[in-house]
Amino acid sequence: MGRKEDNIAKARDLMHKPEYIRNIDIAAHIDHGKTTLSDNLVAGAGMMSEELAGKQLVMDFDEQEAARGITINAASASMVHTIDGQDYLINLIDTPGHVDFGGDVTRAMRAVDGCVIVVCAVEGPMPQTETVVRQALREKVKPILFINKTDRLINELKLGPVELQQRIAKHITEVNGLIMKMVPQEFKEAWTLRPETGNVVIGSAYNNWAISVPWMKKTGLTFKDVIDHCNAGDQKGLAKKAPLHRVLLNASITHHPAPHVAQKYRIPHIWKGDLESEVGKAMVNCDENGPLTLMVTKIIIDPHAGEIAFGRLFSGRVQKGQDLYVMGQAGKNRSQQVAVMVGADRIPVDQVTAGNIAAVQGLRDAIAGSTVSTSPDIEPFERIVHVSEPVVTVAVEAKQTKDLPKLVEVLRTVAKADPSIQVQINQETGENLMSGMGELHLEITEYRIRNDHGVDIKTSAPIVVYRECVLGRTPQPFEGKSPNKHNKFYVTAEILEDSLVQAIKNGEIPDSNGKIKDVKALVPKLVELGWDRDFSKGLFGLVGTNVFVDVTKGIQGIHETKELILDAFKEVCARGPRAGEPIQAVKFVLHDAKLHEDAVHRGPAQVIPAVRNACYGAMTVAGTTLLEPMQKVYISVPQDVMGGATREMQQRRSVIEDMESEGDMAIIHAKAPVAAMFGFAGAIRSAAQGRVLWSTENVGFQALPRELLDKVTGEIRTRKGLKPEPYGADYYAG
Repeated sequence: MGRKEDNIAKARDLMHKPEYIRNIDIAAHIDHGKTTLSDNLVAGAGMMSEELAGKQLVMDFDEQEAARGITINAASASMVHTIDGQDYLINLIDTPGHVDFGGDVTRAMRAVDGCVIVVCAVEGPMPQTETVVRQALREKVKPILFINKTDRLINELKLGPVELQQRIAKHITEVNGLIMKMVPQEFKEAWTLRPETGNVVIGSAYNNWAISVPWMKKTGLTFKDVIDHCNAGDQKGLAKKAPLHRVLLNASITHHPAPHVAQKYRIPHIWKGDLESEVGKAMVNCDENGPLTLMVTKIIIDPHAGEIAFGRLFSGRVQKGQDLYVMGQAGKNRSQQVAVMVGADRIPVDQVTAGNIAAVQGLRDAIAGSTVSTSPDIEPFERIVHVSEPVVTVAVEAKQTKDLPKLVEVLRTVAKADPSIQVQINQETGENLMSGMGELHLEITEYRIRNDHGVDIKTSAPIVVYRECVLGRTPQPFEGKSPNKHNKFYVTAEILEDSLVQAIKNGEIPDSNGKIKDVKALVPKLVELGWDRDFSKGLFGLVGTNVFVDVTKGIQGIHETKELILDAFKEVCARGPRAGEPIQAVKFVLHDAKLHEDAVHRGPAQVIPAVRNACYGAMTVAGTTLLEPMQKVYISVPQDVMGGATREMQQRRSVIEDMESEGDMAIIHAKAPVAAMFGFAGAIRSAAQGRVLWSTENVGFQALPRELLDKVTGEIRTRKGLKPEPYGADYYAG
């Protein structure tokens, strides 16, 4: 039996022993060396050739990943690691660092209990490092730190032992600063990075060595030895004395929690059902004999096997031939095959038990983010809150008319596999819109549609998705009438308070995509955020960061029309009155309503237009504006070409927030609108003569400058086939 087969046999055995399982992911800024690190860990555990580790890139099995040298998918591997004679099963997920694939990172965090934050020793923590730390802590995932490319500090920057330690201490302090800013209160002490405890590891993933304070104590290795080995060009010798996989996996096993420990504090955080129920207790205790609950974090499309749902099993066991329910979907799905993943290989197993990561074939109704169970009506897991949202859109058409039906099918599949891609399919006009996190995200998805799914497509130039908001408050309720004039609704619109917007974004007020299930439970939170208690009780609609509050009293028939009011509110949130773009951070208040006593005269065709007109009119009177998506841009260039880089940024309506110099390099921190960043990659390379490192991060929305508002509004409306000027309030008063 080879080492790989031996390890697979051990993994099958360890799967039933939660105390010997660790679910971890590796997360970092782009190009800080995550995939090379993951490969070397898999190789060290005997799952691939050690010679090829870091060169073969098992985790980057996607052709586009290999071509571009970046990680796009969150890949996964299960492996066995032994400490002091005890075997442990480590389920590892390697995630992307590029801002456009942040959705994958957020979803991977739901599946794991611990993460290794990778930071480049030369560059230090970067914008995306902060994002991945935030994503981990928001999911109550415990971080440890790996400082990679340490050999470059010695060989390229020629640092001695003292400067080396100072540089590393600076990085640790910065990452600790990020953790302390966001860590849940109860873990402030336990999750602080302290090198002496072993939760900080330094090394070189490419050269396969790492050291930590416990390892140095155990082996007698010193900083000086490390420097000597690097200076002598003998990093292979160093890798024998301090093998990367042993040092880092030891740190993970020591510091990352086992699933049955982590689920005690993670389940109340990610699942809002009754913790005293049978399923609640099973999940908190990671009970493999309880009801099955699986959270799907990724859908992998296999050309031969079809869709594979990949996710974390919190309780019960999943096996072949089971009838499973996907919450929110009608009907049953049957599991056809159950497996664990090693890079691109799926190793079929009889069953996977609680606390593990499973790959299940046959869950045709699942999408990333779905809750799966053997029971049809359990409370689903909390929606995964993404740090950024789709901001760039392209129109997609099939080159051949015969491919049209197939294209619609493929677009649905793509959106299922990657929920960060949003697809709008308009069967009537034949226009298909695809929105993603950025230019690269859409490019990769287009490549997959052509190559993996075999549909030849043409796409429009990318366009930016704006948001609409109000400038002030409607002075008095705006009257919206139904087409038959028998029903009237009186609504005001204003900007939603910032504290509430933040609470929704942080998941403190669950985004229910419409109806609020349990308003009573939310009232204390709303009061704490500054709302009046009686007013809070009227909250009944929430879509994105928009709310609908009903403060009417004693109106006959209002309860039967609530669902229709909600439908109208959802329509308004999807398309605002200024340019038909989604709206953001608006609070609608229903003050009064006059309804026909006969229910026949207050059906959908009457109520929905009346409420929609009342909301649109209220927004128009309050004054509407467009918000544009913004990016943080981080550029590192040699001082002598810095002028070209800053000029390039200034032409793109950017604000340079900070400039610092490190040796002969200048580091520019700027903020720029996404709309002005198209074609930036080529332009910045030529402006800096190719000597540039840059990265971007989406940082929300900000009001479009007044002087551009009418021009951009007109362009969007014309593109959508509307007349260039938005309607005035009189139009909605009807």
